[in-house]
Order: sequence, then C-alpha cells, then structure tokens
Amino acid sequence: MSKDEINYSRSYVAVDREKIVHSLQSELSPHRFQHCLRVEETARRLAEKYGQDKEKAGLAGLLHDYAKEASKETLLSYQEHPDYDPDWLNYGNAIWHGPLAAMRAVDQFGLKDEEIYQAIFNHTVGSLKWTPTAKIVYLADYIEPGRDFPGVEEARQATERSLDEGVTYKLTHSLTYLVNNHLRIYPRTLEVYNQWFGDQEKKI
Repeated sequence: MSKDEINYSRSYVAVDREKIVHSLQSELSPHRFQHCLRVEETARRLAEKYGQDKEKAGLAGLLHDYAKEASKETLLSYQEHPDYDPDWLNYGNAIWHGPLAAMRAVDQFGLKDEEIYQAIFNHTVGSLKWTPTAKIVYLADYIEPGRDFPGVEEARQATERSLDEGVTYKLTHSLTYLVNNHLRIYPRTLEVYNQWFGDQEKKI
C-alpha cells in the first residue's frame, strides 16, 4: 500500500489521515514533512514484521515530529499540562518536540490512545515503560530510508534482527554521540539508558 492509499479508522484519533497530513504540511518544512511520511511508512513496516498494530505505529510515526518546528511560545502554552517538564527549556527543541507533539496531537486531532501518545512523547529520549509501538517509532525515526549517518546500516540490521537489538544499538550510539560531542545530557536520557541496560542484565 502506498502512502497515498494509507488511511486510518477513528479508533485512535478524531480526524482522518488527510486532515493530519494537511496540518503537517502547513506547519512543517517540505524536508521535515517528507521525513514524517517515511517514518510512518517504516513504522508500519516494522509493526507488520513484528506482529504489532500497524495503525498505532503508523499514526505515531506520522505525528512524531508534529512539533519539530514549533516555537518555544507554543511549548510554554502547555506549562499547566500535567506532563510538562520545565527542565525541557534547558535542553532545547531536540528534547521537547516529542512531548509537545504528543500534547498537541490530543488537542488538534483528538488523539485518545495512550500507547500512541507515549510513543510520540518518548521518541526523542526513549521510554521508561517501553511498549512495542514506542520501540517501533523510536527506531523508525532513526532508520527511515532518508537517514544517512555513520552506523545507520548497522542500526537497520540490528532492528531487522529484533526490536530490542535496535533499541540497544540506538541507546548506546545516541549517548556516545552526546558524550563525544560534549553535549549536555537530559537526565531522563540517562535514566532510560540505565533502566534498559539494567533490565538486559537481568535477562542474562
């Protein structure tokens, strides 16, 4: 099924895909919009491969960067939201665009599914309560066909072996990138990393 043929029921959102796509086009640059479409397609493919809900994965993938080009003023309008973290302002849009996209998706599109909400919310730093949809969107954003960075092929291969291998690869290499480039690390990023690898140790 091509991107033009994808449609979604209203089980998880109050609007159809066409409405979401129109909103994305009006708010995002062409480059970012095309990235969202590729993440949607990649997320649906991974969901099918791993026996998960393609609609949840596709919607979360499509919406994940809805706030990537939003203003700080838009973020501040959500200061009273129970999920708002004032520390986001210390780390910039790279951290807060995921949470803002999730919160806006509820307001703008009537998103009513918690798993989709959390997958969008946590796609930047990962989750403390990973669901299959959260893993899929976290990885689809990283390995979609337009991505081209050192290690992307290894990330794709790891993801094709299992979602957990993909998550392990991305967590490791994302943190390594931040350290090597002397960038500040959002505390939740370290919390997610420590929990993930602590859980992996318990499996050994």
